Amino acid sequence: MPKIVLGIESSCDDTSVGLTADGRILANVSRSQLEHAEYGGVVPELASRAHLRLVTRVAEAAIKSAGLSFRDVDAIAVTRGPGLPGALMVGVSYAKGLALALGKPLIGVHHMEAHIHALWASRSPDSAPAGPIAPLIALIVSGGHTYLARLESPLEIQILGRTLDDAAGEAFDKTAKMLGLGYPGGPQLDALAELGQPHRFHFSRARVPGLDFSFSGLKTSVLYFLEDQVQKNPKFIQENIHDLCAGVRTAVVDMLLEKTRRALEESALNRLGIVGGVAANRLLRREATALMESLNGVLYLPDFEFCTDNGAMIALSGHFRLMRGHTDDLSCTPDPALPWTS
Repeated sequence: MPKIVLGIESSCDDTSVGLTADGRILANVSRSQLEHAEYGGVVPELASRAHLRLVTRVAEAAIKSAGLSFRDVDAIAVTRGPGLPGALMVGVSYAKGLALALGKPLIGVHHMEAHIHALWASRSPDSAPAGPIAPLIALIVSGGHTYLARLESPLEIQILGRTLDDAAGEAFDKTAKMLGLGYPGGPQLDALAELGQPHRFHFSRARVPGLDFSFSGLKTSVLYFLEDQVQKNPKFIQENIHDLCAGVRTAVVDMLLEKTRRALEESALNRLGIVGGVAANRLLRREATALMESLNGVLYLPDFEFCTDNGAMIALSGHFRLMRGHTDDLSCTPDPALPWTS
């Protein structure tokens, strides 16, 4: 019989529950919290309360979507960290309650590792997905984190580089806010950039040693440029919004792929996976495709559904850990700053 894992994701402002059977996606149900839009960013207390309202009904919807009952579940996986303290507490507490009530093992999952496991996400009705061919380089780009890693297998991960300050997603969201875009700003900036000239405005690209990233300088560059131009013309942003968005997007993607190319060359690999919310960025997908074609390589990208925070990737992480015999007891606690030392 296939092993069925239920995965719960509540690290930020998405409540999501997914189910897998031997790694094949059976269900993935998510609810986003739109109430943060009026504040221009996630309000942690509001996020926690929303998770409390939503987690039970989202789990029930996922079970129904999969055509299962809770009694069919073999293990409960949950995001343990990193993330917002209260939001994580809701997910972990619900997961522990389910595990205790059902008499099933509990599996704590690292959020960033789970993003990598989205590369194995498939709804194929025939069999569990084979996933990417290892070894490969993974670029993990989300709202709060940016990493480069080398994968030997789903659970053998070597971190090669990380952001020293802001993450790529933060750079998009913060510059979008400067441009007067709504929340979340990253997807709106991406859409507007499609209509702009990418090289009309040039913004700072940080040069840091090795395979690490830095995006804070870009944010400062945009801020000073806009302040100077708006003093001269109060309507400067509105009149140039498409080209400004395109310039910011090009700068971020350039920095991401410069280090990614270096990681591929230093590792002598030509297989690349890109995961996380920013993996949905259209320019990043196009430029990464061109990069791998120039290297005669292979690019692995999750479906858009599995780029953002989702329960299916948590269930996949639980599946890989369960196959290795890795489980936790009910003393498992959320850790907002959970280190990633794979």
